Amino acid sequence: MKPVSPVFAERLPEVIFAKDQPEYIALPAVRIEGDEGEIITRWELADDDRARLAAGGSVYLSVWTFGQPLQPVRLTTTPPVVDVLSDDGIRTIGGEA
Repeated sequence: MKPVSPVFAERLPEVIFAKDQPEYIALPAVRIEGDEGEIITRWELADDDRARLAAGGSVYLSVWTFGQPLQPVRLTTTPPVVDVLSDDGIRTIGGEA
């Protein structure tokens, strides 16, 4: 499984976490403006990942908290729905196409 660009709308610029930290895999993400501080990433499954899931395998999520409280996380197979501020007000984007 590898991280890939999560950009699914023109008003959502991509940021790269750990871009200059060789000890980590660079993580492309979209940062949603707002009080929630939502960060969206997207992961591409390799053929062996797909085969394991099709055979009833599980998805595991590891989060390094560095001793801080765990933040809420969500896994989904559909693009998230987000509200973004546009020139003409709040616009909802994302979700299933």
